[in-house]
Amino acid sequence: MNDSDGDIREIIFSTLRTTLKRPVELSDQTHIMDDLGLDSVAVMDFVMDLEDRLDVSMPLDRIAEIETLGDLIATLRNLKADASAA
Repeated sequence: MNDSDGDIREIIFSTLRTTLKRPVELSDQTHIMDDLGLDSVAVMDFVMDLEDRLDVSMPLDRIAEIETLGDLIATLRNLKADASAA
């Protein structure tokens, strides 16, 4: 995987489809809590799954800033870039 937005997006979307266990329309503008109905515990489980799949660690303060799937894609891309630069 080359960590492009498309690759990260596909991992996020496939993880969500598995987590939600129901059909859902996803886009970069999808609001994680409002549109998907995820509570804070479900969001944390979802983020832990993504951390495992993408081999990154997301600080809690960064999680609090994320509202949409587009925000999440950008945050994960930046974390992956920071990790590979270190």
